[in-house]
Amino acid sequence: MSVTTAIAALLPAATTAAAGAWVTPPSAQDLAAAVHAASTARAISFAKSNFRQVGRTDPGRITVSGTGIPVYTLSPGFVTGDPGAPAGVLRSVAVTATADTGAKDTLRAAPDNRAPGGWVVGNVLSGNDEETLSTRLRPGSVLLNEPQINGWYDLGPTGVVLLQASLPQTPVGQFVPLADYQRQVHDRYADKLPGSEYQRNGGIGFKQNVVRSDAGPAGPLTTGLVVLGAAAVLAATLTVRRRVKKRAGPR
Repeated sequence: MSVTTAIAALLPAATTAAAGAWVTPPSAQDLAAAVHAASTARAISFAKSNFRQVGRTDPGRITVSGTGIPVYTLSPGFVTGDPGAPAGVLRSVAVTATADTGAKDTLRAAPDNRAPGGWVVGNVLSGNDEETLSTRLRPGSVLLNEPQINGWYDLGPTGVVLLQASLPQTPVGQFVPLADYQRQVHDRYADKLPGSEYQRNGGIGFKQNVVRSDAGPAGPLTTGLVVLGAAAVLAATLTVRRRVKKRAGPR
């Protein structure tokens, strides 16, 4: 399977999503390519830079995990209730990097057909939230991020379970059927998507990076789902566990 074909298989477009689909997982080949991208000298240099920034010490030798964790984010089509739209679309594959000191970073890999292996690390975050949360997933579930509330969910074909959030909308650990969750996110975001009057009037929101849906150059595609306003953003800033995000760029 070519990288372009593999990327197309991950897309949120209604034309590629079967009716009732909840996610389309990456192939084993794509996961392997993402993990390989996280182990390149380029990616490791990003991790070292972030370790130095956060810990103020040289991280020494960096060990990169051989496991990649697919991370999904809300599909705009699911939010608006489009028939057949998947609940989540692939945002990135998270790979944990560990320093000699024991500190951990998360390297996020995304498809890029300009890269030798078809995947590239675009940013690095402190901590290993994705790795830790993935151990709490039910069999057959995937990790879903709702960045507008800094929410992390166990997403399965029948519903979601909130694992943690800065602005929890449902109790942590409570199962919510997929149809109910769709209604919840519809109420939260359907009138705040890109191009909405809310956004045109200066509404504040977070950006989501998802896999590109066309046949052109692959890479992060920004789509917005907007939160309720500046107060919510401030609350998230005050309560979120510290994570330092650094765009790819070695020092």
